[in-house]
Amino acid sequence: MAPHTAEWDQKELFPVDVMRKAAQLGFGGVYMRTDVGGSGLSRLDASVIFEALATGCTSTTAYISIHNMCAWMIDAFGSEEQRHRFCPPLCAMEKFASYCLTEPGSGSDAASLLTSAKRQGDHYVLNGTKAFISGGGEADTYVVMCRTGGPGPKGISCVVVEKGAPGLSFGKKEKKMGWNSQPTRAVIFEDCAVPVANRIGAEGQGFLIAMQGLNGGRVNIASCSLGAAHASVILARDHLKIRKQFGAPLANNQYLQFKLADMATRLVASRMMIRSAAVALQEEREDAVALCSMAKLFATDECFAICNQALQMHGGYGYLKDYVVQQYVRDTRVHQILEGRPALSPRAGHWRPHFCSPPHFWRLRLRSILETAAGTALHCYETLGPWGPRTSVQ
Repeated sequence: MAPHTAEWDQKELFPVDVMRKAAQLGFGGVYMRTDVGGSGLSRLDASVIFEALATGCTSTTAYISIHNMCAWMIDAFGSEEQRHRFCPPLCAMEKFASYCLTEPGSGSDAASLLTSAKRQGDHYVLNGTKAFISGGGEADTYVVMCRTGGPGPKGISCVVVEKGAPGLSFGKKEKKMGWNSQPTRAVIFEDCAVPVANRIGAEGQGFLIAMQGLNGGRVNIASCSLGAAHASVILARDHLKIRKQFGAPLANNQYLQFKLADMATRLVASRMMIRSAAVALQEEREDAVALCSMAKLFATDECFAICNQALQMHGGYGYLKDYVVQQYVRDTRVHQILEGRPALSPRAGHWRPHFCSPPHFWRLRLRSILETAAGTALHCYETLGPWGPRTSVQ
């Protein structure tokens, strides 16, 4: 992907053929079961894979990770008939998938979504609009969260809508700062008839399915940030060796040496957090949801800062599109926004309701936080070891 990433970005090309080649290597269904064409790998394996791919093209890898999340949701919660109908072409990337949760009026507050699905005989009739949908218009399979019941999360169900369904249409292709190798459009339902047989799980289970998908999605997107940051550190290191100022290579400047060491340290810290969250998710541990949110929060912030610092080290050259470092900056910026905004998760979501709690609550809360942090650190050292790509920065 690396030789083509600038062209895909500037021409806004969706590299279907390249992604299908990736699927031949097993990347279309990394952690899906093998009986439907998946690779049967772990969440930790997926994190390593998405980090590595993102060093080539962060935007395309991010879409592949979203595709994997959608396919897994069908594999994990669908019936056997649904699994064998939908999953094989998704694993082969003969068909592409999009995740449809966000709406114009419901982002972080996903449980307030308004897209309705009224049952009429053996069909649901959908009405509503989904916003900011990666792959919108190009994807063949839309995993849609819609309201089949009353208000709140328990009224939400998950339905697969296939491209070509009557009443399904798309908005204009959005012009974006980054992520230009994947199209983003609104997905619009106007009396869109979908067979009840396309519902994944039971009625009212959709919000749970959506959140389960996002747990892995957060690790995946954070892993894509790792790849961009890793590549940016290498680019910065190489540029400092070549670029001369005041009669000497910039690599001789102690301040820049310290900056580069700091970037590498933050990269490795982010990687350990993400890998630990991936292991917790794979093992279905109690702390998995918190660790996935923490890893996404920490790593997307840190990795964007690393990419941005790498651009700064390039000076004026970093601002030119001839230098790929600026693309890593643009592509990773959105990772801080989607799949859980840092301003709202996990900090506000867990802590805001308890501001007026009695002192003993905070003592217990602090103890819980310290135990979780200690356990996370220990788990990193015990389970991760030499796994995963290492920075080659000396």
